[in-house]
Amino acid sequence: MKIKKLSVLLFNLALCGILLVSCKSESEEGYSQIQVWREAYSQPDVSLWPKPTLDSLIDPSKFQDLGILPEVVHPADNPYSFEKKQLGKSLFFDARLSKTGQIACASCHNPELAWTDNLTRSFGHNRQMGKRNAMTILNSAYAHELFWDGRAKSLEDQARFPIPDKVEMNSNLDVAVENIAAIKGYAPMFSEAYGDSTVTLDRILKAIAVYERTIVSTPSKFDKFISGDADAFTDQEVLGLHLFRTKARCINCHNTPYLSDNQYHNDGQTLFGTKDEDFGRYYVTGDPADLGRFRTPTLREVARTGPWMHHGHFPSLLDVVEFYNLGNPAPIQKKYLNQGRDSLIPVTSPLLQRLDLNKEEVQALIAFLKTLSTKTRRVNLNLIPE
Repeated sequence: MKIKKLSVLLFNLALCGILLVSCKSESEEGYSQIQVWREAYSQPDVSLWPKPTLDSLIDPSKFQDLGILPEVVHPADNPYSFEKKQLGKSLFFDARLSKTGQIACASCHNPELAWTDNLTRSFGHNRQMGKRNAMTILNSAYAHELFWDGRAKSLEDQARFPIPDKVEMNSNLDVAVENIAAIKGYAPMFSEAYGDSTVTLDRILKAIAVYERTIVSTPSKFDKFISGDADAFTDQEVLGLHLFRTKARCINCHNTPYLSDNQYHNDGQTLFGTKDEDFGRYYVTGDPADLGRFRTPTLREVARTGPWMHHGHFPSLLDVVEFYNLGNPAPIQKKYLNQGRDSLIPVTSPLLQRLDLNKEEVQALIAFLKTLSTKTRRVNLNLIPE
């Protein structure tokens, strides 16, 4: 009997030893793989990074991988000057561009809230609620077109839209110019920026655009990591970066150093047939192919710019990641079909597929996304003239 018990004990000890060796091997293998990725990603030469998993719809010749943001390029017809930037800064925070004198550009793009307002949708004239979530203007210098639907072709073009919008500033462009011209303190600022004190709409818009182009993220944890600081990332963040470029398929739309392809996609969030229905780009182009397409937002500062999506209905990054993980389950309800709207049925982009990320992978992806954000910056507002 004792011999039998001893045999069982020895067998159990041997089994535990095998299991320990097995666990150790698996742990070392996982650690080794993370180390390989860490060494590859923690330097700026993307040719040495693991190959990204690109969909067949992505043209490799036009694809640009992640990286450090390049220097901002100012257009030839609106060159940078410090004086013009300071003028634009004052105008950006000046509510006297609006009808009530209470709403400024900064009302929806607050520098202490990652240059957005962290609301589902912004409030405007007479506390009216807008139709879409306010996009951050951080790094907007790298956007090819502006707004969720891309209706503005440049920052100069974008600056004119909020002033006459009935839900936003509810003013008149000519009246706004008159209001600014009537403020004596602006005369020397316009003179310094443009050579004389004449106030025109074109000068106002260009000054605001110059200022907005200077609103660029400082180096993030991600930037420091890929610039050579191999210890800047945890193992979880390294895994998240790798998933971002491979299994999670984020890289298909969120590429380039701007982390946006500057293209338009239907991500299944048209909310067809509801009170919040929004056809996005289609309202600008009238092209049925653009039904439900929205501009790919940058993921820089993404941890600070919630709530997310063009409608602001996603309150956490977990909601966003899980939505994509499930393959964007947003079928059109049958009750809306065959009611004369069949020609306006939006089609979700084939780029979006079920990902099958497990819990560990979801958390790693979120951890990486958080490395794209930087600290809050405050802005000195003592320049607004009287």
